[in-house]
Amino acid sequence: MPDRLSQKTLRSDARDNRDRILDAARHALAHDGLDVPMREIARRAGVGPATLYRRFPTKESLFIEAFADQLNLCTVILDEALAEPDPWTGFRTLVERICELHARDRGFTAAFLSAYPQALDLTVTRTQAVRAIADLTTRAKHAGELRDDFQLDDFLLILRANSGLRAATEEASVAASRRFASLILEAFHNPARIGSGT
Repeated sequence: MPDRLSQKTLRSDARDNRDRILDAARHALAHDGLDVPMREIARRAGVGPATLYRRFPTKESLFIEAFADQLNLCTVILDEALAEPDPWTGFRTLVERICELHARDRGFTAAFLSAYPQALDLTVTRTQAVRAIADLTTRAKHAGELRDDFQLDDFLLILRANSGLRAATEEASVAASRRFASLILEAFHNPARIGSGT
C-alpha cells in the first residue's frame, strides 16, 4: 500500500506543475501570441513536454483552462466581497483585488478572447457578475459610504483605466495598480462620510 505522505507529496507536486504550466501559458499567450510552441511553454514552466501533453493535449485546451482559472478567481473575489458584512469594505476589497488581478494578468485575457472568441460562452458569467457588482454598489450607497452618483459604468471605467497601466515588471505593475486603486477609491468614497471622519 502506497505511503499516504508520498501520495500527498505527489498530489502537491501535480498541483504545483499545473499552476506553473498555466502561469507560463498565460504569459506566453499575452506576450508571444498563438505561435509559441507547446515545448516552449513546458520549458518556461519547468516541466517536461510529456507532463504538459499528458494534462493538456492541445494548445487550445491549455489556454481555455488558464482562462477558466482567471474566471474562477474573479468569481471568488466577487463572492468574498459580497459576503463582507460592511458593504464599503466589500466594495473596496473588490476594487483592490480585481485591479491587482488585472495587473498580474499581463494582457492574457485580452489575448485569449482575441484568439478564441467562441471558446466559452460568457453570457451567464457576465450577467451574474454585473448583478453582483450592482448589488454591492447599491448596498455601499445605502450605507452612505459610496458616492450617490456612482454608476455601474464607473466600475468598467476603473477596469479599463487599470488595464492601461504599464510597467517594466509585474511587481511594478502591481505597485502601480495598488496606487491607482487607492486613488480611485478615495475619489468614489462619499465626501460627506470622509468629512465626518468615519
